[in-house]
Amino acid sequence: MVVQAGAVQVVIYEKGALWILQCTTQVAIPSSPISKRKIKWDFEERWNCLDMDNKTRISEFILLGLSEQPQQQQVFLGLSFSLYLIGGLGNLLTILAIVSDPHLHSPMYFFLSNLSLLDICFTSTTVPNMLLSHLCGRTTMSSSACLAQMYFFITFGGADSILLSVMAYDRYVAICCPLHYVTVMSVLRCASLVAIPWTSANLISMVDTLLVTCLSFCTNRIPHFFCDLNVLIKLSCSDTQVNEMLVLVLGGSVVLVPFVSIIASYTPIAMAVWKVPSAWGKWKAFSTCSSHLCVVSLFYGTIIGVYFNPVSTHTTQRDLVATVMYTLVAPMLNPFIYSLRNRELKGALWKLLSGNRFANPL
Repeated sequence: MVVQAGAVQVVIYEKGALWILQCTTQVAIPSSPISKRKIKWDFEERWNCLDMDNKTRISEFILLGLSEQPQQQQVFLGLSFSLYLIGGLGNLLTILAIVSDPHLHSPMYFFLSNLSLLDICFTSTTVPNMLLSHLCGRTTMSSSACLAQMYFFITFGGADSILLSVMAYDRYVAICCPLHYVTVMSVLRCASLVAIPWTSANLISMVDTLLVTCLSFCTNRIPHFFCDLNVLIKLSCSDTQVNEMLVLVLGGSVVLVPFVSIIASYTPIAMAVWKVPSAWGKWKAFSTCSSHLCVVSLFYGTIIGVYFNPVSTHTTQRDLVATVMYTLVAPMLNPFIYSLRNRELKGALWKLLSGNRFANPL
């Protein structure tokens, strides 16, 4: 028989389950008896084909935000704005203090200023849009804007990760090879070490973004406050095995490889510090690395928990909490961690804020 467009066909399966299909074109149903499994498979295949146009016509996404409860949403938005403002101001002051003080024109502070710039860009890809959408009462985002946000989010996050490994290498050369530090960390070498994170992260982000454009989606409702790669993969009706595999492979190159490099850099550092005879000498040597270690632990601990588990095991609430930690909390804490543990940077900040370049730090 033939089911006309718009008709509803009800197919009864074992255990009383009902399957209802809305046909958009004529579908031929064989009159001869066939197995229930064959009927089910045939209808599912036809339904997927008929509905494919609807999946690929999504032109905008709806961001559900940090919470579906209006009161909780207000609290989270206020907290997000505060963290963004504090972090942005702290990172901006760090950059200005390093640029304005000639004593801080060294490789370590050059890398730190780049980290602060990346943190500002990283948080600016998500928070301003979230706040603007709330103020304007607009929760939708075009698909092109969503992909652009995802691209820059992966770029800045990946560059941040690789740069942390570069900073660990800088500390390794400073502590384990102090006599060759000036020669090894030349201006050209420092510029190359900063260019590597930006270039690598852009290439990786481009691959991930292009693969997402090939996916079709069953829904346009994103249970997140920005267009996250893992969330978009979960919403897809297409085969996402390639995407999930590349998240692990490319994510491993931008997260796990730098993380292993950091461990490899700090192993000889720890051995060198352990050989220092005096307790004061050990503390002084380790204090130059403690700030970096705090930032590394906070950043990698949360990002590995979100992106390096199978997508099927993710829960929305857990991912939201972990994402807020590495997108807002970590960039906000970075300037305070470095400034509070660094006497030279504290002095430069004090001079900058007091307006006196010759003032003594507190």
